Amino acid sequence: MKSNIITKSSSFTNPDYGCKPEDRPIEDYISKSVINLDKTSGPTSHEIDSWIKRILHCKKSGHGGTLDPRVTGVLPIGIDDATRAIQLLLTAPKEYICLMTFHSDVSEEDIIEVFNEFTGKIFQLPPVKSAVKRELRTRNIYYSNICEIKGRDVLFRIGCESGTYVRTYCHNIGEALGVGAHMAELRRTQVGSFKENDNLVTLHEVTDAYHFFIEDGVDSFLRETLMPMEKVADYLPKVYIKDSAVDAVCHGANLATGGVAKLSDNIQVNSLVAIETLKGELVGAGKALISTNEILDADSGFAVNISKVLMKPGVYPSLWK
Repeated sequence: MKSNIITKSSSFTNPDYGCKPEDRPIEDYISKSVINLDKTSGPTSHEIDSWIKRILHCKKSGHGGTLDPRVTGVLPIGIDDATRAIQLLLTAPKEYICLMTFHSDVSEEDIIEVFNEFTGKIFQLPPVKSAVKRELRTRNIYYSNICEIKGRDVLFRIGCESGTYVRTYCHNIGEALGVGAHMAELRRTQVGSFKENDNLVTLHEVTDAYHFFIEDGVDSFLRETLMPMEKVADYLPKVYIKDSAVDAVCHGANLATGGVAKLSDNIQVNSLVAIETLKGELVGAGKALISTNEILDADSGFAVNISKVLMKPGVYPSLWK
């Protein structure tokens, strides 16, 4: 949900420290970048990581939300320093477009009715081959919209909570109708702030952009292909902090209300929030201890319990000792 930014305290940011993410020197830009990669059918997500490391000659890469080998679509990849930031997507909402096939004929009325029943909170048992403990759990289905019904095939778009198994979703719908069903094809179209229609690139495009940079010294294609790691936090509520508070957070200190300059208007207690500088650099993330209105009214106390630090100490001066 898009939020508005409210000012708590007018603050100035010193241009001598840090810089806007898009203005980073190219080597720093690469090491703090993410890729909105269009995964093809066949390779595993871990194989994609390995290929990206070889293409960009980076030390580390990591993906946000694993895709099965046969599944295609949005696979965010973090490079070097951004591999920790990409973990913020593990709990982000996802969207898929799926082709499901029923094992016997079903009326369109029954299909529409069962899709309505399988929206909202549902129960799921993870498949036998999964990375999580196999026990019954609830998941939120935000929407499940039928695009087309053709015979026994149903094409639908589903927005769901992280950790939802679409294959299991199809199986359970088939069971509910008493005819059986399976997932025939699946493509992921969104992970948090990464969307199919937003700078989605292929491995070939990443390779070409890097070769333009290495061979011709042209970095414009690489800057267009890669994105600053701050992109991973676009779906989260934001808290922008004063220069004087940055280094304290970088050392793991919780964020005091006095260090807040601006913030999103939709912060709730215990919600995950992104902490950024006034230049838009991602400093860290944590759980809100109080709501937006309480942060605005507070003269003392803590606003956010920091759980992840993403900026190295020393980028901004230590004014907190």
